[in-house]
Amino acid sequence: MSFHLGGSTLKVSAKLFGENRSRLLKELKQKAPKGSVVVLEGGKDKMRYNTDAEDLPFRQESYFFWTFGVHEDDCYGIIDVDSGKSILFPPKLHPDWAIWQGKIEPESWFLKKYEVDEVHFHEKHTIRDTLRSLNAQQLLLLRAENTDSDNVLEPAEFEGKNEFNVDVKLLYPIIAELRVFKTNLELEVMRYAARIACDAHKMVMRQVKSGYYEYQMESLFRHTSYFHGGCRHLAYTCIAPSGENAAILHYGHHNAPNSKKILDGDICNFDMGPEYNCYASDVTCAFPSNGKFTEKQKIIYNAVYKANQAVFKAAKPGVRWTDMHLLAERVILTDLKAAGILKGDVEEMLEKRVGAVFMPHGLGHFIGLDMHDVGGYLGDALPRSNLSGLKSLRTTRTLKERMVITIEPGCYFMDTLLDKALADPELAGFFNNDVLKGYRGLGGVRIEDDVVIWEKGNENMSADVPRTVEQIEAFMAKREDHD
Repeated sequence: MSFHLGGSTLKVSAKLFGENRSRLLKELKQKAPKGSVVVLEGGKDKMRYNTDAEDLPFRQESYFFWTFGVHEDDCYGIIDVDSGKSILFPPKLHPDWAIWQGKIEPESWFLKKYEVDEVHFHEKHTIRDTLRSLNAQQLLLLRAENTDSDNVLEPAEFEGKNEFNVDVKLLYPIIAELRVFKTNLELEVMRYAARIACDAHKMVMRQVKSGYYEYQMESLFRHTSYFHGGCRHLAYTCIAPSGENAAILHYGHHNAPNSKKILDGDICNFDMGPEYNCYASDVTCAFPSNGKFTEKQKIIYNAVYKANQAVFKAAKPGVRWTDMHLLAERVILTDLKAAGILKGDVEEMLEKRVGAVFMPHGLGHFIGLDMHDVGGYLGDALPRSNLSGLKSLRTTRTLKERMVITIEPGCYFMDTLLDKALADPELAGFFNNDVLKGYRGLGGVRIEDDVVIWEKGNENMSADVPRTVEQIEAFMAKREDHD
């Protein structure tokens, strides 16, 4: 057993990672020369600035975890492509480590837990000597560029590396592409993480009241995810805005740390997701703090919900994600026109990028071991657009089975974007400013689900939250029974 936190938490088998290694080997045997050996370096514990305090509880680097499923830090892993042998190298710890950190497990413990072929504690030349014994002719190292952050995961470093031929180009596109398509065992973990996210969101909806602070709702979400679901880590910083703050896309960070008092009638736009065994969830729920939508809130919520549902039905294998983004914009713009906020031809609005005034972010993103998962611009992806809204798409690929992607349309009333649009002669004519004024300060709505693409019909892993206006109001009305 690779991972289990007891009780009703999910048991994750080491077979999940053995299957990942088998998939990787299958691809490499077709593309790598004889004598190739993969060498991966895991993550290292980080201290807070110059102190001896951990910055956060350690979380493994995702590529290494995908391959080996190892939670401990400072590890290396080797896969001999010719033989298929997998070897894990945990660190050789000083005996005093046990005084402060707990029992030092033997090599046999790692062998049993992670079901690799061999385990050797690594010291100065352990990895080099093992590679020599395998008669390694070429090392396949991972240099991974991230298209969302533009940051680079640098190749593994170890003693004796310069004694071998090194390739840093072959491995990345193969392993990143494999991560895009989830196995049945991976989906099992992701379904669990999404279920815990839904449970935690519902707990927040049951407890939220005017007078509470946003951070208290974040705290309740964290507690529920960990206490009931065994999810120690969240997949990203909690976004828990209310009222006008609900228009700030990445609210919750140091500049806006979920610190506002929630007022009666505020729209809450809570984007929060735990991860379990490093697999992420990403769910956004929008609802009024008092459990009853105003008419204006209802108009905006229903527009976004219609867009969410339209994309869920249309996002089939063979459909390009860029077209799904435009579909979501079209649905939202149509409803904004019906509400009198906009006027004119919706197709012309799409062309002029009016949709990006209300939804400046992309429609969604791949999700897996990272909340914004890898592979968005591999395969048949179109180059990143330079147009408003579309330039924020985290993938432009054609959908295929076993991709897991978020569907998260939104509609926000941001003074910065609205004022800029009204000052633009090409855009100003689409707006009924007198009607628009009544929506300023409302904030915004985003509805986000974690979806598996299937030929037979898509699977919404986060379906277990109330979604329609009627469902939300009925669910939140039950709070009175517990007061």
